[in-house]
Amino acid sequence: MVEQVEDKRRRLFLTAAATTITGVGAAYVAVPFLASMNPSDRAKAAGAPVEADISKLEEGQLIRVEWRGKPVWVLKRTQTVIAQLEGMTDKLRDPDSNESEQPESCKNITRSIKPEIFLAVGICTHLGCSPTFRPDVAPEDLGPDWKGGFFCPCHGSRFDYSGRVYSSVPAPLNLVVPPHQYLTDSRILIGSDGGQA
Repeated sequence: MVEQVEDKRRRLFLTAAATTITGVGAAYVAVPFLASMNPSDRAKAAGAPVEADISKLEEGQLIRVEWRGKPVWVLKRTQTVIAQLEGMTDKLRDPDSNESEQPESCKNITRSIKPEIFLAVGICTHLGCSPTFRPDVAPEDLGPDWKGGFFCPCHGSRFDYSGRVYSSVPAPLNLVVPPHQYLTDSRILIGSDGGQA
């Protein structure tokens, strides 16, 4: 009888030990398996907002920031450029940006939160080429009416300093203005509008 009680204790101990070891082993297998289902840091970063420091941005200067694998232009416009935007409307396909993508806070003639700072995804709305920044006025290749802006060398689409597309060019829409917000006067968060949309 003492032997039967002893055997029963051993069996309970061995059963408990085997169950514990099996549970620990299953956890060691399950944790990496479940962790592999989460998106990678690279995938998270691909859609995450990015910050742009504009503290050293000078008038007329354009910098590029990558967001979601796309170039985003940040341009500091001069007062002269801002003043000429009003006179461009008769040359543009969508001067009021009714058909184009931009945050509500940018539905104005400058297509920006602050008139002097313009942001746009640097991809042509025609076939996805990257336009070039052409601040030169009336160059030979663009003609005497060119007042500066963005020119797509792939198929000749033209955009003014607000990214608004000219009439009679292949691009159907204005350049996309990404959601963004100012964190400070010198830092912009691209990819988040702070819930203002």
